[in-house]
Amino acid sequence: MQGNRSETSAAVLSAETRDRTDRYSRQERFAMIGPEGQRKLSESAILIVGAGALGTGIAETLVRAGVGRVVIADRDYVEWSNLQRQQLFAEEDAELRLPKAIAAQKRLQAINSEVTIEAHVMDVTYTEISSLLPGIQLILDATDNFDTRMVINDISQKKGIPWIYGACVGSYGITYTILPGKTACLNCLLGSIPLGGDTCDTAGIIPPAVQTVVAHQTTEALKLLTGQTEHLRGTLLTFDLWRNEQAALKMDAARKPDCPSCGPQPAYPYLSHSGSRKTEVLCGRDTVQIRPATPREWNLEETARALMRLGEGTAEFNKFLLSYTIGERRLVLFKDGRALVHGTKDIIEAKVLYDRYFG
Repeated sequence: MQGNRSETSAAVLSAETRDRTDRYSRQERFAMIGPEGQRKLSESAILIVGAGALGTGIAETLVRAGVGRVVIADRDYVEWSNLQRQQLFAEEDAELRLPKAIAAQKRLQAINSEVTIEAHVMDVTYTEISSLLPGIQLILDATDNFDTRMVINDISQKKGIPWIYGACVGSYGITYTILPGKTACLNCLLGSIPLGGDTCDTAGIIPPAVQTVVAHQTTEALKLLTGQTEHLRGTLLTFDLWRNEQAALKMDAARKPDCPSCGPQPAYPYLSHSGSRKTEVLCGRDTVQIRPATPREWNLEETARALMRLGEGTAEFNKFLLSYTIGERRLVLFKDGRALVHGTKDIIEAKVLYDRYFG
């Protein structure tokens, strides 16, 4: 009788072991990955900067795919408005206002316990990003602002780590894979890509736009991590799902021989205080001043109209500045992108508000 129980237990354990080894079988049957590609994925380490809509989608796809180590960094917490498109979060996360990185880590670990998932609740700036990079082979952009992207771009060039740019708003999306020493970098493209002031909070967003960018970013990631760079798309991809538009643009000619980020004598301007977004608490005032690293001309009237459509606060403007009051906070935007965030001394909160409403 004892022998029969032992044999039954052994059979159950054998079935469980077989089930676990079957986890990636459908992916391994895809000829372009196979068992060898799966092994490479399991030995890979990636950094995802941002745990919002793109970040949660990217993280879930690559954790399910079996990437061995996933590092996630995000400065924000889960809110109810996130649940419409940020797929790793549940209502309880919003009720508890859990940091996004922590909530994502918890869910991802439940999805695949074999993957090492590291969560960092932090604002990723030029002073912090290097601490996240040991062992990292690929950086995935899931941020909500160009200042952070430029930091990613410069550290990518300096360390020789590829990164995949991605952004979306409304029904529009854009993505581009950047290989240090081989492709034009984001600094090269600054005059060639759209830098509108729309954000998900001002212009809205539909989940399929997020999912489409995620699909392109993660497919490129799988190619890179399995060593198949010859299959990379090689273009900057833009699309608008609602208008049924898509374009794939070759960016070879956009590469600048004197680029300060990827040229022959790089200065990596966004990895220093002089090239980064400046934030400071104004002396004697409950106010944070934010100055973008790359000033640009703002259309204050269009921005005010977009904010007024939200129905959340009140917006007023003249030819010099725009004032937007929401609750106990007042944001004042000047034509060059400089802003004052009144009602707080918390720099992180001020930066979140700036990126939410001004992008």
